[in-house]
Amino acid sequence: MTIRSLIVSVLAVLSAGTVAFVVTPSTSSATAADRGRARPPLVIGHRGASAHRPEHTLLSYEAAIAMGADYIEPDLVPTRDGVLVARHENEISQTTDVAERAEFAGRRATKTIDGREVTGWFTEDFTLAELKTLRARERVPELRPDNTAFDGLAEIPTFQEVVELALRHGVGVYPETKHPTYFDSIGLSLEEPLLETLERNRVREAYIQSFETANLRELAGRTRLPLIQLISASGAPYDLVAAGDGRTYDDLVTPAGLREVARYADGIGVDTRRVLPVGAPPPPPAPGGRAWSRLAPPTNI
Repeated sequence: MTIRSLIVSVLAVLSAGTVAFVVTPSTSSATAADRGRARPPLVIGHRGASAHRPEHTLLSYEAAIAMGADYIEPDLVPTRDGVLVARHENEISQTTDVAERAEFAGRRATKTIDGREVTGWFTEDFTLAELKTLRARERVPELRPDNTAFDGLAEIPTFQEVVELALRHGVGVYPETKHPTYFDSIGLSLEEPLLETLERNRVREAYIQSFETANLRELAGRTRLPLIQLISASGAPYDLVAAGDGRTYDDLVTPAGLREVARYADGIGVDTRRVLPVGAPPPPPAPGGRAWSRLAPPTNI
């Protein structure tokens, strides 16, 4: 695959802060009409319909499907017994009632995750059975106050449960591996249970995404499912940082960087600030369409 021959189609993402681009190679057999034909956008329920239900719950994924999502997007972290569950982070004090559960008070810990010190309760310190006793809650109630009406109603779903929901409704899954270098370091690799779940359920409509690079390179040799390299607005993939590699996300989006990404990934998912600068004048409206509003600074919510 070469960057020069790539056709880029935009995926619409139900989130603030990211736009995904799927990159597919053109072929010499494609006609001019084929190459010019517009493709309908794919709608991805990022963490479900997180503006309407607490994120990464079956309630949220069900709402996204009802709103027309083509794919639902779970962030994946492991339990102590190696089961993948859907949480925005492995630290769960903001997304569950764990801090109020006296029986788990002794599990509170301080860890270094991707070079940053974090204090709280972590999925890798709980078995799946223990996590299933917790109840989900809205992570950012100041931004999504209506979602607090659903606090306490939903469990933490497993990736298996998310996949089963997607298959029942005929939609795809778009999982993200969270902190793969960290989880490798504690013997809880994400890639094997991720692929095992997809293969066992014969999932064909799936994209796998990561902000790191090494695990995508590993996956490229183990699956034919499309892989997406996520690109943050700043910083660097943590696997590169841990390896002493000085490359940053800025380097990944240079022509040379994109050629390298194209060796192992099928597309990139980029922060909106790399597409439209914050504070830039809005583009003119399309003929017969509505004008764009000026973008507020995107946040990773």
